[in-house]
Amino acid sequence: MVGTTAAILTTISFVPQACQVIKTKDTSGISLGMYIAFVLWIIHGIKIQDMNLIGANAITFVFASIILTYKIKYK
Repeated sequence: MVGTTAAILTTISFVPQACQVIKTKDTSGISLGMYIAFVLWIIHGIKIQDMNLIGANAITFVFASIILTYKIKYK
């Protein structure tokens, strides 16, 4: 229950940030390293075969990818 709640909250927390980045194209406060961590979480989830971990971080990575795209495009 705690893990599911954490996964949902983490995923939802990226929605406002993605919307703000799309609207303003300002990514100056975004750290690339933090977003790379989601890839590592997905790899870890695959390694331990935890579908909840894989799913939650894959969904979060979709929002993070939007932000990363803007970060790279509008440097």
